[in-house]
Amino acid sequence: MTNPPPVSIPDLPDLQSGFLIAAAHSGAGKTTVTLGILGALRNRGHQVQPFKCGPDYLDPKLHTIASGRESINLDRFMMDDTHIRQLYEKYGHDASVLVTEGVMGLFDGAVKMEGSSADLACLLQIPVIMVINAKAMAYSAAAILLGFKMLRPELKIAGVIFNFVQHESHYQILKSAAEDVGITALGYLPDTPDIKIPSRHLGLKTGTEIDHGAIIASAAAHIEKHILLDELIRITADRPATDSHVTDNAVKAESIRPLKKILVARDEAFNFIYPENLAALASLGELSFFSPLKDHHLPEADLIYLPGGYPELHLETLSSNKTLLNELQVYARDGGKLLAECGGMMYLGKSISNEQAKVFPMAGILDFATGMQHKKLAIGYKRVKIRGTELRGHEFHYSGFMGNPDATADVQVYSARQELLHTPVFSTDNILASYLHFYFGDNIQAIKTLLFG
Repeated sequence: MTNPPPVSIPDLPDLQSGFLIAAAHSGAGKTTVTLGILGALRNRGHQVQPFKCGPDYLDPKLHTIASGRESINLDRFMMDDTHIRQLYEKYGHDASVLVTEGVMGLFDGAVKMEGSSADLACLLQIPVIMVINAKAMAYSAAAILLGFKMLRPELKIAGVIFNFVQHESHYQILKSAAEDVGITALGYLPDTPDIKIPSRHLGLKTGTEIDHGAIIASAAAHIEKHILLDELIRITADRPATDSHVTDNAVKAESIRPLKKILVARDEAFNFIYPENLAALASLGELSFFSPLKDHHLPEADLIYLPGGYPELHLETLSSNKTLLNELQVYARDGGKLLAECGGMMYLGKSISNEQAKVFPMAGILDFATGMQHKKLAIGYKRVKIRGTELRGHEFHYSGFMGNPDATADVQVYSARQELLHTPVFSTDNILASYLHFYFGDNIQAIKTLLFG
């Protein structure tokens, strides 16, 4: 299949193209398709703004490499709707194409379809492009597409890309199936092993062992060769281009005392950070960054933020940095404020054990140990209430506590289904730590209340 000459950007002077890439289920290839589309459109000269539906940290890192613009999470459980709309305009107002990658299957949400990719697309009023794994499928694709189209009539499914299709004759059957239910077929992608990114922890590998730039370049070339990009832009270019007049609602706190310094851990071990969380923290004071892996002294700080990441991959280096660990102990003992999530919380414990049960001493600020030797996935959205203050976040980890830690008693943790859970959270006058990754880009008041009173 040969594409016509590309549409030049000036042909659409008053419109933005915006769409969400979704699939019927995980594993259909939507991340690879998303990366390829981002790269191909960037190669054509478009300003392409990526977004990610849901709480995932790893896909946005790859979106950023592919597009050259920072990818932003949009999540209807952790964020309020006004904040989501503001983020979409704030980051997308100067882009010609806004590409949002969905999560799991199109209608898979925290509770039924609540918070799903379909839910987000309806909120933002953007069309959906489906990615269908059609390796072992022919005209039955019509029934699948029709079902997705009819389940939520206000949702616009504008087009479909058929993945893992090897031959034009097979595609023609699939194309007829799509056309018969009123959905535009945008092409097909043969299976190409060299553009697959190996997975780790149900996410994508992000270490230096993978040449992401080369993989994304191959994916972009693959998309350019097989997918009707001009048609994709045409059928999704219905958003009026607007200037940015967005009022940032990241700070809802009243009478926040400016802080001298907010110190954020950011390196290969700690890097699961939402950009809007940093923006909210920056409203409290000057942001600076340090590396628990490489820095041997703790810079001056009024608040230290230890986000999640992969500390389990750097246990020896973290444990051997004794000077920094000792200075952290002194900082906490003297009342220094600490906000720690998942891997950051593990770092504050007495020790972390690897999969072979070797113990690596850590900061010892919190009275528990964690380990990797009995790996079990804990995943899901959580709502946390601490002394009348609520935070929302998500849990995703394979490590676990060694024994039963003494968590803070006056804390309630609920699932997305409002079930009361026994999830340890540690909250004192100067420390807030748990396995949860919190989102506070639109709720910095909660952090201020819990840590500064």
